[in-house]
Amino acid sequence: MSLSAGTRLGPYEIAVQIGVGGMGEVYRATDTNLKRQVAIKVLPQAVAADPERLARFQREAEVLAVLNHPNIAHIFGLEKSDGTIALVMELVEGPTLAERIARGPIPLDEALPIARQIAEALEAAHGQGVIHRDLKPANIKVRDDGAVKVLDFGLAKAMDPLSSSSAAAALANSPTITNAAAMTAAGIILGTAAYMSPEQARGKVVDKRTDIWAFGCVLYEMLTGLRPFGGDDVTDTIAAVVRADPDWSKLRADTPTAIRRLLRRCLEKDRLRRLPDAADARLEIDEALNPSPGDVNMEHAPQRASQTTVAGWQRALPWAVAGLLGVVVFLMWAPGRTAPVPTPRKLFASIGADASLPTDLGASAILSPDGTMLAFVARQAGQQTRLFIRKLDQLQAAALAGTEDAASPFFSPDGQWIAFFAGGQLKKVSVTGGAAFTLCDATQGRGGTWTDDDMVIFSPTGMPTAALLRVSATGGTPAVFGPPSDGRTAQLWPQALPGGKGVLYTAHPALVGFDVANLVVVPMAGGASTIVVRGGYYGRYVPSGLRSPAREGGHLVYMRQGTLFAVRFDLDRLETVGQAVPALEGIAANPASTGGVQLAVSSEGSIVYVPGASETTAGHPIDWMTRDGKTSVLRATKSGWANPRFSPDGQRLALDIFDGRQRHIWVYEWARDRLTQLTFDPGQDRMPVWTPDGRRIVFQSDRAKTSISNLYWVNVDGTGKATRLTDSHENQVPLSWHPSGRFLVFSANLGATETDLMILPMDGDAARGWTPGTPTVFLSTPASEFVPMFSPDGRWIAYASNEAGGAFDVYVRPFPGPGGTFRISTEGGIYPRWSAAAHELLFVNQTQNKVMVAPYTVAGDSFRADTPHVWSPTSLTNLGANVPYDLHPDGKRLAVAAARDQAGVVQDKVVFVFNFFD
Repeated sequence: MSLSAGTRLGPYEIAVQIGVGGMGEVYRATDTNLKRQVAIKVLPQAVAADPERLARFQREAEVLAVLNHPNIAHIFGLEKSDGTIALVMELVEGPTLAERIARGPIPLDEALPIARQIAEALEAAHGQGVIHRDLKPANIKVRDDGAVKVLDFGLAKAMDPLSSSSAAAALANSPTITNAAAMTAAGIILGTAAYMSPEQARGKVVDKRTDIWAFGCVLYEMLTGLRPFGGDDVTDTIAAVVRADPDWSKLRADTPTAIRRLLRRCLEKDRLRRLPDAADARLEIDEALNPSPGDVNMEHAPQRASQTTVAGWQRALPWAVAGLLGVVVFLMWAPGRTAPVPTPRKLFASIGADASLPTDLGASAILSPDGTMLAFVARQAGQQTRLFIRKLDQLQAAALAGTEDAASPFFSPDGQWIAFFAGGQLKKVSVTGGAAFTLCDATQGRGGTWTDDDMVIFSPTGMPTAALLRVSATGGTPAVFGPPSDGRTAQLWPQALPGGKGVLYTAHPALVGFDVANLVVVPMAGGASTIVVRGGYYGRYVPSGLRSPAREGGHLVYMRQGTLFAVRFDLDRLETVGQAVPALEGIAANPASTGGVQLAVSSEGSIVYVPGASETTAGHPIDWMTRDGKTSVLRATKSGWANPRFSPDGQRLALDIFDGRQRHIWVYEWARDRLTQLTFDPGQDRMPVWTPDGRRIVFQSDRAKTSISNLYWVNVDGTGKATRLTDSHENQVPLSWHPSGRFLVFSANLGATETDLMILPMDGDAARGWTPGTPTVFLSTPASEFVPMFSPDGRWIAYASNEAGGAFDVYVRPFPGPGGTFRISTEGGIYPRWSAAAHELLFVNQTQNKVMVAPYTVAGDSFRADTPHVWSPTSLTNLGANVPYDLHPDGKRLAVAAARDQAGVVQDKVVFVFNFFD
């Protein structure tokens, strides 16, 4: 059914038809709510009228909708109106790659950047388990600015009318069905004959390597203007795909060796010998774009000024570059330098100290505002982290006394002071040394910035209640800066914009990874905050083109999906201009937990970063840890796990695992190395807690499609569905069951009183079944109280609170009360755990990331704890607002994310990029 102009589908008003094919008709339309242009793909009647196919299509579309990558056309929604079903998608302007190829072969310097972006799109989709299945030039658009958008990701699979296990499904996979009559069964064409892999052409099961084959076909066609497998009809084409080889002589003589190698590996007919991953294709293209002297075709390779300059410097100054760095910097800023447009230079250098850089929080290495001095936080063998200073015209760095346990430093505007976080406080120290001064308390600092009017704006903690605070650079009592926290979104990693315009910060919603965070600007003078970038974190404003007046302005750079993106930014209007583009890769980052990025900028436009991988969903292994600090493997496979809890019998471990989009609840049986998923519904599920009988697990979830997370529970044996326990307007986090099974203690964000402790009573018994009662308040104060834990005998509740001001500490209160309050930790503490085997209470000292223990005795109604001491000398990995450990019921070992840098991994190099935007 064709739609005429003016037809409405919900809020979308049809303008004109812009395409038609086996997967439906495509229209340009206007989103009347958001005043934007979109593409509407109306599904064929065969899909819309079949409830089973429609349900399967919707499930597939939900998966496809989470693909969030700059080179993939986004799916905005699924619209149903008067029997018409339509996908709402991003409208991508510009010609298709097929239209561009129709004009002839594409030159190397144009084709390779296009191919690289296609490979990045495939890499991102494959990482989410999505296969395109119909990659071809007609499904690729190239905008006027050179940005590539791959269309229709996975829609061939979504439109599949048949079970993949049926014989008919094998036929549907065959590209022979491309005649007009067969196309009446829309969706049956799972690919186009000339681009289908041999296994796809034979109707066999396909995986991501079928997209690798199609990528090779597209790249060959871009470079030659010809399809690698042609024929007079479909039968001839399929025969060529299955049996023939491309005519390699059609490639230009100047085709780089790396690209010839890439094409042959992509077009291997045996998929076991084919290039296994799109990331490998991207690396081969990078090699061609930055050719080595050994490449026989190097003189003909595409040349791009910035890339060849960077590659030349990297090869001319490997490892020894630190010794020449001072000379280079001097030349860059020497008076009388007359080059009209400085060439970008990228230098790989030692930090100048026998120490390693931590990479779990904010930038460990920072540049002074004038770009002449490097300050960094590093750890020498057997010591705490400290601040070091190195002038870039010197080879060695000097440590600053009084900066032990330092993290996330930042300079004053004049470059004479450095502020940093240490020991639950915000401090400052002169770059020339001397005493370090305390400005105020800051529990777990998540970034700060020093303004021109001598104020420091900082984030005191990574908790969802974190709001930005402001304090005088001479010290004092902090006050809230900007909009108050809503109790569900943390305000982190701030940066003051030039000229006192405002403050840029990361707004991170609870429960999810940082790739779905937003960048927000709040005016310095007050007023409403504005989201300037959706889907990114650790934003930094970088002045650009300072030495070229015609190009003055600035950019925002930020991390997303392991890549640093850049977008122009209007300081006067406080908004972005144009499209964001990828700028750098290979920067150490932590998107799964803290949102920290090892990147810093200077006000004159240079940047410095710590090279490394972005900690993605690969995450960490799970370790056993004993009191002597020794670790062994509990589960070697890395994953984005957190919040572990042992079963009452000590045989299993419940945890939540983040897959890059969602957190779900899993149970791990280490004796059989068996990991079982318990929750599947869309939503963020986390913080599992076993019932005392080990039959159920209660957890936190926002699956009700609101921004609020309530309590649910599910049977451990997998029977039945998850059941909702509470229905509240406050975020709730389950923590501990009373040994009787009659009470669950949890924390809740009650608004004005911050986070409080609640009790959920359970009516009934284990034999007849439990039913939840009405939650009651256990403890509510102006401070934040959270992570409560019942003692093994049920008489006490341990919890963390900041009631003393500054850092969180661990306290104990009697249950159900009344009674006194007993402070356990003396230098900060969080995440208490009771031992079931001894009178010991464990917790984590967040400044050292080490597990502490406080032996205790009980006399009547009095609780007496000894001075805490280190339970194990091995540090834990910082998992942000997630719990990094649990104590086994035997009281002798922990399940932890052990800090890996203690195993000899040393990061002592940084990369400087000068004239970054020139």
